Amino acid sequence: MYKSEKPGTLRGTLSSLDLRFKKMSPSRFLVLGFIVIVLVGGILLTLPVSNVNEKPVRFIDALFTSTSATCVTGLVVVDTATTYTRFGQVVIMLLIQVGGLGFMAMATMIFVLLGRRIGLRSRLLLQESYNQFSIHGLVKLTKTVIGLTLFIEGTGALLLFLRLKDLLPLGEAVFASVFEAVSAFCNAGFDIFGNFSGPFSNLSYFIKDGYVPMVIGILIVLGGLGFPVLAEVMALGSSKNTRISIHTRLVLTITAILLAVGAAAVFALEYTNPETLKGLPTVHKVWNSIFMSITPRTAGFNVLNIGALRAPTVMVVMLLMFVGASPSSTGGGIKTVTAGVLILGIMATIKGDDNVEYYERRIPKEQVVRATAVVLLAAAVVLAGVFIMSMVDDAPLLDMLFEVVSAFGTVGLSRGITPGLCDTSKLTLIVTMLIGRLGPLTFAVALNYRASTGKVKVSFPEEHVMIG
Repeated sequence: MYKSEKPGTLRGTLSSLDLRFKKMSPSRFLVLGFIVIVLVGGILLTLPVSNVNEKPVRFIDALFTSTSATCVTGLVVVDTATTYTRFGQVVIMLLIQVGGLGFMAMATMIFVLLGRRIGLRSRLLLQESYNQFSIHGLVKLTKTVIGLTLFIEGTGALLLFLRLKDLLPLGEAVFASVFEAVSAFCNAGFDIFGNFSGPFSNLSYFIKDGYVPMVIGILIVLGGLGFPVLAEVMALGSSKNTRISIHTRLVLTITAILLAVGAAAVFALEYTNPETLKGLPTVHKVWNSIFMSITPRTAGFNVLNIGALRAPTVMVVMLLMFVGASPSSTGGGIKTVTAGVLILGIMATIKGDDNVEYYERRIPKEQVVRATAVVLLAAAVVLAGVFIMSMVDDAPLLDMLFEVVSAFGTVGLSRGITPGLCDTSKLTLIVTMLIGRLGPLTFAVALNYRASTGKVKVSFPEEHVMIG
């Protein structure tokens, strides 16, 4: 039996807080956990040891950077390379890693290394974090996630070092390779190339060097597929069961379609644009178009000048950012499977089918409803963000819409207005990034008192209404 402590004492207060945490729903716990990490990161980034200049970064700007890193977004109000010291950059890299993997995965791995047992509550939190259907095999999945992450990031860092060693001193090349590999695989979009290519330049220095963007592009795609998909694809060669799950099939199909259509659209729309692709050789036009199709999938790296893109291209990029990566990945957005299920549901409705089917499998109706809810909530978040920013800032509406979609999709691409935004707009983007990383439905459930207390809703009689 739980023994309560005397109220009003320090021990009683701590005991009461502990009980509250134990009763807290997984969704609310994850939201609170991300907020705590963001606040700690913001405080660390304001310390003198984190800043290059004697004058520390303002807390709102440090908080923005911490949120952007933890939510693996990449939007920045100050240049990472020229503003933060090596200590500050390490803090940002760790925030990116925790945000990409999820703080529950990191905590679970620490418990495993310490030999501690993973209890039921921790498994429930992992289930919510990975968006899984059951708690079975979650610890094994976490070990697989950590192992895959270290292997892929290590390989990416080595490949990047082969090129960066010719541009930077040895020590800086090693750190930059690791930093960029972590940032790319976690779909964060942070870079530390500002010291030699100019502040806020990102990958523009490599616009005619396909090697670095190619490595980063592959890391982005792998990080955006989702850990369950990576684990399933890797297990196909060693397993007797060669059937690919509907989830994995949807992820791979939607990802391939978005990458192909996005690349073709950028190539066609920007081919004659003198500020982006026009002056490049054909091979670089093709590769940069492919990269511009990859990076809106919540990564945020850019080789082309985003502010110089034509309006139709901007719309295509915003669509890619809104969809984002895949479930249980390092990216944000509404997710590829959500978009796929919604499209299948619309097609079934048009055809008059009662069931939503895909490759001889029936997708439950509640998942179609859930996908619809995610898209509508996401659209509401974006519109609310643009509405607030339009009241307090005078930037062009298209640029503000692009900024909010980028924040929600945890992408990090910007048309150059981020550093000049007022504090209210920065706070708006901070909240948008948190909602985008955690998922609009998870965030809504965390704020729902009835969902958190488990109260049962009464089921009333059914009555039809007119739709359409």
